[in-house]
Amino acid sequence: MIVCAGLNESFEFALPIGVGITSSAINLTKILTANKADEIIFVGTCGLYKDGNLLDIYESKTAVNLEISSLLGLSYSPLFSSPIVQDLKNVSCETLITNSSNFITTNIDIAHKFSELGLFMENMELYSVLETAKQFKIPARGILCATNFCEPNAHNEFIKNHKKAKINLEKYLKERDII
Repeated sequence: MIVCAGLNESFEFALPIGVGITSSAINLTKILTANKADEIIFVGTCGLYKDGNLLDIYESKTAVNLEISSLLGLSYSPLFSSPIVQDLKNVSCETLITNSSNFITTNIDIAHKFSELGLFMENMELYSVLETAKQFKIPARGILCATNFCEPNAHNEFIKNHKKAKINLEKYLKERDII
């Protein structure tokens, strides 16, 4: 089953599940309650924290939900006690870890702090997709095309690269016989 956020990240071959952590979790749960899936593939775009190339495709099976406020010491979360968060630096370098939040990082210093924690990119929905799939015991992954770096010009860069990112993503999926 191929899913996407929807709105401007819609694809004719993917079911839209909603933008952000909450809507995507609720709607994917509704879909999985009514339909069987052997695997869930979430497709969309991402912002890079520090490394990587714009318009390249990245696959991720690991995501966390770390908010900027926690990096600034303004909040805490029980998520910090989860094994993946405690051991981010020990994860294989081939594992691309995605951070999901309902916000887009536009501060380059914060983006580099996320990178220092072992996070590679951010996408608003992947964490909830992976967590929902885990509850249904269905393997899941994200296939994302990088549209921007997480820095002050992130939104303009996203707008500039979004159309090409969707084309690159569809080409990638066809080349791998996913669609």
